[in-house]
Amino acid sequence: MQAETFVKILGSDFYTGVPDSQLKALCNYLMNTYGIDPHHHIIAANEGNCAALAAGYHLATGRIPVVYMQNSGEGNIINPAASLLNEKVYAIPLIFVIGWRGEPGVHDEPQHIYQGEVTVKLLDDMGIASFILSKDTTEEELAAKMEDFRALLSQGKDVAFIIRKGALEYAESVDYSNSSTMIREEIIRHIINISGEDPIISTTGKASRELFELREANGQSHGYDFLTVGSMGHSSSIALGVALNKPGQHIWCIDGDGAVLMHMGAMAVLGANKPRNLTHVVINNSAHETVGGMPTVAGQIDLPAIARACGYPHAVSVSDYDALDRALTEARDCGELTFIEARSALGARADLGRPTTTALENKQNFMTYLQSL
Repeated sequence: MQAETFVKILGSDFYTGVPDSQLKALCNYLMNTYGIDPHHHIIAANEGNCAALAAGYHLATGRIPVVYMQNSGEGNIINPAASLLNEKVYAIPLIFVIGWRGEPGVHDEPQHIYQGEVTVKLLDDMGIASFILSKDTTEEELAAKMEDFRALLSQGKDVAFIIRKGALEYAESVDYSNSSTMIREEIIRHIINISGEDPIISTTGKASRELFELREANGQSHGYDFLTVGSMGHSSSIALGVALNKPGQHIWCIDGDGAVLMHMGAMAVLGANKPRNLTHVVINNSAHETVGGMPTVAGQIDLPAIARACGYPHAVSVSDYDALDRALTEARDCGELTFIEARSALGARADLGRPTTTALENKQNFMTYLQSL
């Protein structure tokens, strides 16, 4: 089904969400149609943020908003769905559009498998009626289901469309880019050149894939790294937990701007604890690149200033490799919690692979390495 047709049948004029590769057709349609527009389309920090923003839209207008997300974001909406939106509380109606990663019977990456199994069940448990959209769904079937859903929405209930892989189409392309010149994979290469055999915790998406391939190309141990293939936004908290319990070992966290925005409160906890052996590197390309390239707001805010306000003793921003090397070396040697924003262009190698070890093997190898330190 064409994304434009899907949007027309839903009948909403306000969308907010966190981008998902399964919803790339919808995301690109929204960007080409509205861009980032406070009255029609906002990319929020996390899915709970989206639900609350949509609730505010409904309170102000009385109209029905749409929240789009990957199914991994269901956990972030449980609290607002149960304690804000639910008909037993404020009865705020909205439409969820959820990309179904890890659908049973469809091959996917390990972080999506269990989430895919419980996607429909979580909605059922929250009393959110759902409909699965597939490649075979007709416009008439979708329109009939939307008519059923309008009756539920009129009662202050929420509904959800679960989108199977390839169910939505959109032919027009969108150019996502910025003015930065450094490349994420090269930034990571510089980090591992200076970090040596220090442990690294890396964030969700292409950063972890690139780290794995760089170790492979260098003939280095994968036990040095914990690849946070899921749980977006939590890598820095994992790194904090490791750093506090390995005080004699320098720990590095490779993070992304979308992940930092998703759970920015983690920076406050890091700054309050001030682990002297942790360097937090945020590769900022101002985009959700791994799921398609849609923009984040990280290009419009001062991340080092936020880090300093949270209590990081040192925080800098760099935009070239010489400055990056100086910042990494100073972070390694200064003995204080350090924040480095590395401004990056969008883009990755077309032949970028995926880790060849399982998530469980990665954990076991990493723990064995930590125990040897």
